[in-house]
Amino acid sequence: MHKRHIRIIGAPLDLGAGRRGVDMGPSAIRVTGLQRRLASLGHQVIDSGDIETHVFETVDAGDPRLRFFGPVLSVSEELARRVEESLAKGQFPLVLGGDHSLAVGSIAGAAAFMRRKSQQLGVLWIDAHGDLNTPETTPSGNIHGMSLAISLGHGEPALVGLHAAGPKVRPEHVALVGVRDLDPGERIALKRNSISVFTMRDVDEQGMHQVMRRAIEVVSRGTAGVYVQFDMDVIDPKTAPGTGTPVPGGFDYREAHLAMEMLAEQGDRIIALDIVETNPALDLRNATAELATELILSLMGKTIYAG
Repeated sequence: MHKRHIRIIGAPLDLGAGRRGVDMGPSAIRVTGLQRRLASLGHQVIDSGDIETHVFETVDAGDPRLRFFGPVLSVSEELARRVEESLAKGQFPLVLGGDHSLAVGSIAGAAAFMRRKSQQLGVLWIDAHGDLNTPETTPSGNIHGMSLAISLGHGEPALVGLHAAGPKVRPEHVALVGVRDLDPGERIALKRNSISVFTMRDVDEQGMHQVMRRAIEVVSRGTAGVYVQFDMDVIDPKTAPGTGTPVPGGFDYREAHLAMEMLAEQGDRIIALDIVETNPALDLRNATAELATELILSLMGKTIYAG
């Protein structure tokens, strides 16, 4: 991989999730020496700090089907602006979460950048969950379970229209990998939209290499760049305990790294990364944040053998 100009953007948002603590995720990842370690690979790295977010105790949750809608919307608008600006400057946005509702903003920013060039965006969604609920189907009201649906054009109009009108990505340009926990409404949405889904059973039967090869083909076909969404709960909680929505039976350590190493081989086709749902309040000695940093390094070109 050639050397990149990486812009770290912290999004310490925990209002889109059901458990507290992911607002500390960006700091936990930074403590591992992320910027220094990326620079050691030869990349130019700047850290633009954190987006200002609301404190849980100072805001009202509002509509129980769309909890903390207003604060999530304002953070998403600022994140969209920063991501679009980064891409316009030739930078690689590296967004540290925070819960996965932040993808509403980051994908909107990338889509707006692509639209200026009349190009399509691909999205690789690596996650234990589908994040395809809407206010009508959600069992919790948490927006982090709606972010992909919103990016596809379904759900609350103000979020769907954020930063740029309409859907931000087409269903045929999306692939989900690592899924193992879907709500009933999400199963219907997946079939209705004909989205490519690679569950943990697919990983078990075909192996990570084959699954990632097929997923990369999906998100690369007809697109000019791919945004990677990596939710730490895709990894088995025995390996990554510091996440708020753990589901047994996820990626093991090497499967997670292989996924990132294969993405690194795509070079400039990968234009941005969100790494989300690291919750130090639930972690053991910052192990999940350390793993998040190691995975970022794998995506950015760190290999076992550099010869």
